[in-house]
Amino acid sequence: MAFQRYLAEEVATDHADGVLPRREALRRLALLGLGVPAASALLAACGDGGSGSEASSGASSEGGAPPRPAPLPTQAVTFPGQEGRTLQGAWAEAGQPRGAVLVIHENRGLNDHIRSVAGRLAASGFSALAIDLLSAEGGTAALGDEAKAMAALSSAPQERLVADMGSGLDELGRRAPDQKPGAIGFCFGGGMTWLLLASGEPRLAAAAPFYGPLPDGADFSGSRAAVLGVYAERDDRVNASREEAKAALERAGLTHELVTYPGADHAFFNDTGPRYDEAAATQAYAKVLDWFGRYLG
Repeated sequence: MAFQRYLAEEVATDHADGVLPRREALRRLALLGLGVPAASALLAACGDGGSGSEASSGASSEGGAPPRPAPLPTQAVTFPGQEGRTLQGAWAEAGQPRGAVLVIHENRGLNDHIRSVAGRLAASGFSALAIDLLSAEGGTAALGDEAKAMAALSSAPQERLVADMGSGLDELGRRAPDQKPGAIGFCFGGGMTWLLLASGEPRLAAAAPFYGPLPDGADFSGSRAAVLGVYAERDDRVNASREEAKAALERAGLTHELVTYPGADHAFFNDTGPRYDEAAATQAYAKVLDWFGRYLG
């Protein structure tokens, strides 16, 4: 799935679920390059809900794994990228690290939620670097609008995004030289995690893409990572590529497990969003820690 189409469909789905009003959805689609007729057609195809109410998975928050730890504080950092770029990120160092993880943000860019994910991982024993893939645009904060952040990510060349993620792994190697590296990403960042695996990046020992779109023609033969793919039962749009992801992982001979959380919807892990599902998020986090503990520790 082309990432530009994925981002446009995500806006339309947010509108259909009542997360975005129609006017805001049309504004965001315009920033993504869609004219009014094409944007209106896309909204209609995705349901054109527009009620303005928040979506809910309806899943119970009872049971599951123990609560996630409180995040450690993160430190704003800069580090060198390719072609003279200076990259931005947020670094959280574990006290007794069992591995190091590159954290890849959603289509909103590097925000407080993603910083908290890096901090949680560090509190759980994995030093973490949350990279800002909008560094070339001056950083997420410089754009000042999550819709503009999405548009900038949509137009960014995939080659640059892959190169910047590679530079993030370089920085992890400098900051945690004795630790095996892994990667985790959410939504757009889940797609970027799949893209990093398909780029032939050999350094990753483990990866955990959360409900991310699979790149067209994904080939993971250059990777060595153990892959935990996380899906949500109600996320039909991303789930459409689940079997293709499984087949690509099998062709590459990679250790893998694909997990689908019942009753959960897209972006269920984001505790600042309307689709947050506490039970699914808690269970998924415990699963990730176990996975990283096995393949990074």
